[in-house]
Amino acid sequence: MTSEDLNHLGNDPGAVKFGNFINYYSFHNVEHRTNNLSKEMFPEPIVNEPFLCLDIGCNTGELTKDLYQYIKTIYPENDIHILAVDIDPTLTARAKENNQIPSITFLTCNIMSTDDQKSIQDYLEVHQKKRFDVTFCFSVTMWIHLNNGDDGLLNFINYIKRYSRSIIIEPQPWKCYRNAQRRLKKSGSTFPLYDSLKIRSDVEFFIENKVNEGTHEKVCGSLNQSWNRKILSFHDNKEMITK
Repeated sequence: MTSEDLNHLGNDPGAVKFGNFINYYSFHNVEHRTNNLSKEMFPEPIVNEPFLCLDIGCNTGELTKDLYQYIKTIYPENDIHILAVDIDPTLTARAKENNQIPSITFLTCNIMSTDDQKSIQDYLEVHQKKRFDVTFCFSVTMWIHLNNGDDGLLNFINYIKRYSRSIIIEPQPWKCYRNAQRRLKKSGSTFPLYDSLKIRSDVEFFIENKVNEGTHEKVCGSLNQSWNRKILSFHDNKEMITK
């Protein structure tokens, strides 16, 4: 991946390859997400430990900051820390410039790169934790899938399960894939792996089932939002058994 890959194509600011939209939150208000969260989606706090979150695909950080304020209401006794990552350095630079919450760290990171994953591991080690208490993935899975194929999507799911007590995820349905490919085609490009994807029409259900498999168990989900996406929550099933 080069810096040119992160630019929008042609005259359409929505024709991007990695979901790194400019001014994203001007047309998707952060409250569309936080209003669909509930306390039941979050795990029990661990006493005398910081509460760590990973926000994947943070863009310019508006939602991350809103999540921080929301999480504080659920865990008033814990120190809240969020590592917010995005693949686009321009977006993370803007997030850093506008950040007034010291407990939020914005980092340029390709979550699919083993080198960049080392930076995430370093963050955990600094806070003396092996996993994040919550990992957020809002409308991220499609971009990972389109750029890394079916195996890449599976690797991503396994990665976040390995390093998360709980996962709050908002998968995009297949119609979003078609729209993304159509916008790129109009701008003179394509997603090269699009036609080779075997996980297609039921992709959001496939993601739900894979996250729900083995180590984690679905707790609850929101109703469909205005653009027909659900927010789903999964907890470590060993912790659920001991409650």
